[in-house]
Amino acid sequence: MFKNKTYIGISFIILIFGIYAIPKIVDRIKDGDVVKGTRLDNVSKDGEMSSVLETIGPAPKFNLTNQENSKISNEDYKGKVYVLEFFFTRCPSICPKMNMSMLEIEKKFFGNPNFGIVSITIDPENDTPEVLKKHAEMLGVKSSSWNFLTGDKSTIYDLSNKGFNLYAGENAKVNGGFEHSGLFALVDKKGNIRCRHDEFGNPILYYDGLDKKGVRDIQKDITILLAE
Repeated sequence: MFKNKTYIGISFIILIFGIYAIPKIVDRIKDGDVVKGTRLDNVSKDGEMSSVLETIGPAPKFNLTNQENSKISNEDYKGKVYVLEFFFTRCPSICPKMNMSMLEIEKKFFGNPNFGIVSITIDPENDTPEVLKKHAEMLGVKSSSWNFLTGDKSTIYDLSNKGFNLYAGENAKVNGGFEHSGLFALVDKKGNIRCRHDEFGNPILYYDGLDKKGVRDIQKDITILLAE
């Protein structure tokens, strides 16, 4: 007798649960939300994470010479959002594409006093301030906050490989004699390296300067950081 009452009670609870929950589950399936959890709920419809940008840590300090033969350091970018790359003017491979990507970024934020660009050569023996100035003119650079920097080779390589962990090296076997990363670093107003997350929620660290999507992504995230 007691068992029968227990079974009836359980059946009644299941019935009530079904009446309340099943329509909601059906609605979630229709909306594509049924598999989302606390982490996946941050994924937007285009597969990008909608959560805040990740803070990787303080950007390495630098103090180098620009195309106007003036000393430029990270302190000159204090209070600014900036994008940083490593390149060289005689690069026959990826640098021209990186230059074009940077020009797109410059164009979008041109005139904004809180934004800047830093391009550091990995071939300082050739890329003197005079050479860098001609290169900037050849590209049609308009922003006074885009500095092309040169200096001591060992200092630059330490900054690239150990500081930012963006590979740069000499290699006589490759066209141009140097090889390096095609990635861009994004630094916020407080001097911290920032980045978005990939579709799995992991920080991407740096942005692809050779890819249209990478350029669009960094432009969107620059806008976010400028508003902070």
